[in-house]
Amino acid sequence: MDEKVTTYEESDIQVLYGAAAFRKRPGMYIGSTGPRGLHVLVYEIADRPVNGTPAGRAASVDITLTADGGVRVADDVAGEADGPGLEARLTRTGPGTGFRGRDRVLLGDFGVGPAVVNALSRRTTAEVRYDGVRWAQEYARGAAVTPLTETGTTAGNGTVITFWPDADIFGSAECSADALEDRLRELAFLNPGLDLSLTDRRRPDEARSARLCFPCGTRDFVGFLDGHEAAHSPGDTIAFAHEDSRMAGVMDLAFRWCDRPGERVRSFVNSRATLSGTHVVGFRDGVAAAVSAYARESGLLAPVDPDVPADRVGEGLTAVVSVKLDRPEFLGAIRERLGNNEARACVARAVREHLGRWLREDSERAAAVVGRIVAGS
Repeated sequence: MDEKVTTYEESDIQVLYGAAAFRKRPGMYIGSTGPRGLHVLVYEIADRPVNGTPAGRAASVDITLTADGGVRVADDVAGEADGPGLEARLTRTGPGTGFRGRDRVLLGDFGVGPAVVNALSRRTTAEVRYDGVRWAQEYARGAAVTPLTETGTTAGNGTVITFWPDADIFGSAECSADALEDRLRELAFLNPGLDLSLTDRRRPDEARSARLCFPCGTRDFVGFLDGHEAAHSPGDTIAFAHEDSRMAGVMDLAFRWCDRPGERVRSFVNSRATLSGTHVVGFRDGVAAAVSAYARESGLLAPVDPDVPADRVGEGLTAVVSVKLDRPEFLGAIRERLGNNEARACVARAVREHLGRWLREDSERAAAVVGRIVAGS
């Protein structure tokens, strides 16, 4: 039997750049060519206005799923004043967004930039309102097909990017309005300065629209998670924000107990959802320490009784544990757990202090919470 000799030479290597590379292997950049990948495109376009807002001013971002299969992202953040700036943003990739400090809002998991969105879209239009003038430019599969052209006058500043995902790549996949709304709602809860809206016009007889703006932040988030059960809470929501230089970041927590079984604990790092991590462990440590201390002071625990274990404080608990760190360290294959050791001690200390004060302020509500936890332990 003759053996076929296979050779691999320099001439066999094909190097792709820019849009061609993105279109050849889209999964490398957005993870999927199904609905999840389409959602990444939306987040990449919304990333700039969400993170590019001048300090002290809220960002307004409107996302519309259009009747013709496009996605329109409009914002009130000033756009580029010249064509090269806009075209570079939509055709060139940078080093990626990554985790650039505590002020970075992480919309998705990839941070590949708008150039990838443009390349994976059969058509993209950009409209920029800047200094009283409206400019427009059009792209096809990542390449500009018109120059940036002045189209009239306008009031205010802002940018509108509309893209139509390429069916050659995504097939018949569609964005899920429910999934987009869930993620945008999380962002609005975790970042009270954001004013987000989502409109779905793909089916005229089922058009829907939601505005997502929550000035009370994580306190509102806890109320949303509880829903109608919030009215049965034995006490007020404990909510606080605290900066701690030892963990190089800030924490924003809200939690309360309701008369129902189980627990609901949601955790986030730099606005990115996590399954667990040192911030969650620290939260439970702090709750257990505050409950144990109060139980001993009030006689619910005898001197010889052990402290309440951290894994027994969750009955009836609803909590949002959010930290924003300058240098987050993630564990796990999909970076689903926070690994910063300093976060555990810092969160535990702050929770013990704030919860302890809350318990001492009202003996009736403290007895409702602590009595049930101690009895269950």
